[in-house]
Amino acid sequence: MSEEIHIEGRDLHRSFQIGKKVIEVLRGVDLRVRRGERLFLCGASGAGKTSLLYTLAGLERPNRGEVLVGGRSLYDQPAHDQARLRNRMMGYVFQSYFLLPELTALENVMLPAMIGGNRSAERARTLLERVGLEARSHHLPAELSGGEQQRVAIARALINDPEIVFADEPTGNLDSRTGEAVMGALLEMVTEQKRTLVVVTHDLHLAESGDRKLILADGRLVK
Repeated sequence: MSEEIHIEGRDLHRSFQIGKKVIEVLRGVDLRVRRGERLFLCGASGAGKTSLLYTLAGLERPNRGEVLVGGRSLYDQPAHDQARLRNRMMGYVFQSYFLLPELTALENVMLPAMIGGNRSAERARTLLERVGLEARSHHLPAELSGGEQQRVAIARALINDPEIVFADEPTGNLDSRTGEAVMGALLEMVTEQKRTLVVVTHDLHLAESGDRKLILADGRLVK
C-alpha cells in the first residue's frame, strides 16, 4: 500500500442547531487516509461517524477545519469544481441504496456516468456482471432484493472508476449473511483496483475486514 496521503481531515468541527440548542457532532477530528487504504470508521449511534464520512466526502461542509484530497483543499474550491471532483473521483454507497425507482438496475448504474457525459452502457453491464447481477440488469429496484439493490449501488459507485469509495453503513439494512457477501464484493473490487475505501459501520466484526479501523466517540477519535 502506498504511504501517500490520499484524504486528510484537519481539525474538523461540525455542529447542528436545534432551536436554541447546539449539538456538537465533530469536535476537532484529525485524520489521514493513505492511498489504497481500506479504512473502517466505527462507533455507537450518534458518535459522529456519518458526519465525518460526509465531511471527508464533500457532502457536508465543516463549520471549522479543512479537508484535503490529494493534497488539494476540497471546500476551498468553487461549488461546480467540487461537484465535478465528486462525480469523477468519488463513489458513494449508502445504507438505503438510493436507487431511482423508475430506472432499471442498468440505468441506475449508468446514471453517474451520464451526468459526467458518458452514455456508454458497456462498463455498467460489466460491473453488474462482476456483482452477479447480469441477469437482473433490466429489473426495477422494486423487483430486486435488498442485497441485490445494494450490489447495484456498489456497481453505480464504481461506474466512473473513482479513486475513492465512501460507504455509509452499506450492510445496515441487510441480514448478516447477505451483508458479508455484499461487503466481500465491495472489498474485492476496490482492492483489485487499488482504490481507497472509507466505510462507516457499527459492526466491529465487519471492520476487521479492512486495513485499519478507527473508533469515534462523542465526535472525537478515541482509537
